[in-house]
Amino acid sequence: MSEENNEEIKLPVVVVAGLHRAERRQAVQELLDTCVDAVVLHHDLRDASSGTVYRECRDADGPYGLAEVPLTNDCPCCALREDLLPELLRIADAGQHGLAVVELWGGSDPHPVVELIAGGEVGDRCLHEAVELAGVVTAVDPLTLIGDLSVSDELTEHGEHTAAQDTRTRAEALAHQIEYATTLAVPRSGGDHRRGGLSMLRQLHPTARVVRLGTGSLTRAALGGFDVAAARDRVNPAVALLPQEHDEAGVATVVWERRRPLHPARLHEALEQLVPAAQRSRGRFWLANRPELMLAWDAAGASLAVEECGPWLTSLPDAVWELYPPTRRAAAALDWHPVHGDRIQQLSFTADGLDADGIVELLDSCLLDDAELAAGEPGWKALPDAFEDLLDPVA
Repeated sequence: MSEENNEEIKLPVVVVAGLHRAERRQAVQELLDTCVDAVVLHHDLRDASSGTVYRECRDADGPYGLAEVPLTNDCPCCALREDLLPELLRIADAGQHGLAVVELWGGSDPHPVVELIAGGEVGDRCLHEAVELAGVVTAVDPLTLIGDLSVSDELTEHGEHTAAQDTRTRAEALAHQIEYATTLAVPRSGGDHRRGGLSMLRQLHPTARVVRLGTGSLTRAALGGFDVAAARDRVNPAVALLPQEHDEAGVATVVWERRRPLHPARLHEALEQLVPAAQRSRGRFWLANRPELMLAWDAAGASLAVEECGPWLTSLPDAVWELYPPTRRAAAALDWHPVHGDRIQQLSFTADGLDADGIVELLDSCLLDDAELAAGEPGWKALPDAFEDLLDPVA
């Protein structure tokens, strides 16, 4: 009977991310100090560009088990799959630790790592049979947050990249780390000089729990459980709920929502003003000359990524809807319009000192006017394809 109960006990795993190294290390140490028989696994990627990863384990007695891990195919995720997953399984099978803390490298995105742990396999065993995700934490310093989200520095400039081909900016990595975690850990010291950064945190991720390090609240929050599917939807531009309009401590969020299609040339011309107008902007939109295609807007600092998110469901036969997840169909139904279906412009902009009126006015000027709208889809598709530099050419 006791053997069966032991087999049912899973090793809880907490993933800790954070571009701000001091705060990340403090969060990891707090989990190590307050949880009985905890162990920390950390993959050092400083030499990843030359093909080597170093894995370090440590517990309450200090570091142990330093190992050199080859970077298979120049891919950090491959290294994690080949080394992290077997290590977690080994720790779980040994039954000597009550918690495993996976401390990520500075620029690492927690999303793919969590998906890897949740769905990974080691040989013929599924990892989820032995471990369970207890939480995802991102540690942040509010004092430097707004500044870090305002520059275009690449991770490579600071040695925080995860691979030689990692061209992401620090602002991009930091924004994604914040928006994916369910717990945000910040230093205990407060003061008015941090208010703007804390307001930025709350507006970027309103549903996250913000806890102060050194107060004993991190462990409770970090072990509260983690819904992988819900987190996946939360950062999926096709279904994600955008932050609500807010204004606090000089930081504001505006949400622009319209139904008319955007003129591709006018919007492309406006990007030089729109992208740097906010530390963070994101959402979904559609262009008049690409009426079937949902597009994702993902900007941080001075960098913008525009990606295809598949078709708007209004462009598909009803029978095809069943091929899409329930969350996608529900999102379409909630945003349904008698003329445009689920096609919608939904963009949020968050910034310190945000010019909300200016952003709204500029975006409104990029919509089709009445005459252009009256031309219908045949006329829209004849408009110049100004987004060829960001998207595949129109077929």
